[in-house]
Amino acid sequence: QVQLVESGGGLVQAGGSLLLSCAASGRTFSNRRMGWFRQAPGKEREFVSHISRSGGTSYYADSVKGRFSISRDNAKNTGYLQMDSLKPEDTAVYYCGLTSSGSYYYKADTYDYWGQGTQVTVSS
Repeated sequence: QVQLVESGGGLVQAGGSLLLSCAASGRTFSNRRMGWFRQAPGKEREFVSHISRSGGTSYYADSVKGRFSISRDNAKNTGYLQMDSLKPEDTAVYYCGLTSSGSYYYKADTYDYWGQGTQVTVSS
């Protein structure tokens, strides 16, 4: 069984930055693609970013493209989401997940493992 633990969330002013981490237990991390999603109150969980097993390919939602950067360190079983130029509309609980799906990386229901989430709040 794989456990994921997110950290790095917090309160930041608009224009600021945060680095989220996703630490995984077990040997599955390097064999799975990783994604970040977020969920604001009253809204569905939405895709933010995705990275391939090797880290060579990544995808971003249009709303975060150019501001967020996803990466992973398989030796450390850890993934990251660098968030810059944060906006109030980025406020949400951020979740990392692992999936075997390459084609449907943007769909939350294709992910096999999830962390508990970390709160990101951006003030205006």
